[in-house]
Parts: sequence; C-alpha cells; structure tokens
Amino acid sequence: MSKQVEFYFDFGSPYSYLAYKELPRVAQRTGAQIVWRPILLGGVFKATGNHSPAEIPAKGRWSKTDTARWSRRYGANLQQNPHFPVNTLALMRAAVGFQLQDEAAFHRYAETIFAAMWEQQRNLNDPAEIGAALTAAGFDARQVLAMIDDPAVKDALKQATEAAVARGVFGAPSFFVGDELFWGNDRLLFVEEALAA
Repeated sequence: MSKQVEFYFDFGSPYSYLAYKELPRVAQRTGAQIVWRPILLGGVFKATGNHSPAEIPAKGRWSKTDTARWSRRYGANLQQNPHFPVNTLALMRAAVGFQLQDEAAFHRYAETIFAAMWEQQRNLNDPAEIGAALTAAGFDARQVLAMIDDPAVKDALKQATEAAVARGVFGAPSFFVGDELFWGNDRLLFVEEALAA
C-alpha cells in the first residue's frame, strides 16, 4: 500500500492555500499520495470552540506578515484578499460535489477557487463573482449552482466536517499521516518526515 497524506482544507484559509501549493512537492519527494479532504472550517470552529486568527486583531495583523513570508518561501503568489473573511459554504459544497462526480474536475475546481480567492482577490462572498470565476475556467456556473443545492452534496460536506472533528481536527489546514495529526502549513516539515520514515 502506498504512503498517503490526508489534506483537510477550506478555501477561506490562506494557510490552506499555502499548503495546497507546497504539499504536492512534499508528496513528490516522498512518493506519497494526497487524499483531498474538503471540510467546512466554520463548522469545525463551531464544533471545537476554535476561532479564526482574523477575530483576534493582533494575530490577524501578524498573520498578514506571516502568510507573506510563507508565500515567498514556497514561491506562491498569495495576495491578501480584501473581502476576507469569506463564507465558504457554497464553495466547499461544490468541492465535495465535484469530488463525488469527477476527480479531474475537482482538481481543476480547487485550482480555480484557490486562485480566485488568494491570487486574484475576488469577492467570493458574491455569487456573481463565483460564477464569473467558474465561467472563466470553463465550468458551467448554473450546473455548479445546481450541484451546491443537491441534498446529497450538502449531507456529504456535513458528514466530512463531522468526521474531521471526530478525528481531532480543529483547524485548517490539517494533515494525517496514518493516525498522526499535523496542523498548519508550517508543520509540513513534520509531515514530510513522517512520510519519509
């Protein structure tokens, strides 16, 4: 059985974006497979009593500097989104919906949304902006909206988020190598060590 790293993420987390950029290189160096686990970070926060760094003014200011440092380290193009925080419920439902239907489309969707949020600074609180980003990437925005309203997709995201909390996830990004939990893109060093062991 090949080595795996499970990646729990939410598009609204800048640190999830940074991990999204760096984790494939970790997987390549270690010969590991990434298992993509979209979750609703707001649901995780509610269940665990955790809070976004943006809710703590000093930590929010520091995080802007910190994410810029990590962006340079990874060669990423993170731009602070002036519309942050974004309600990602619809975005994460679509991620789960694509994952249930078409793995290739899921990866194209993830790239589109991460880029729209953290490179293009689009206002993804606005359904019209989401639709424009999807259309520009070749998606049928109406089909995506219909998928978001599918009860099975809604339930799948809820179950995925509850399962993450049950495993001990309290924030994003989170990673599992076997049963060992790692939290934060800055723990990718330890993720890589665990995969290489």
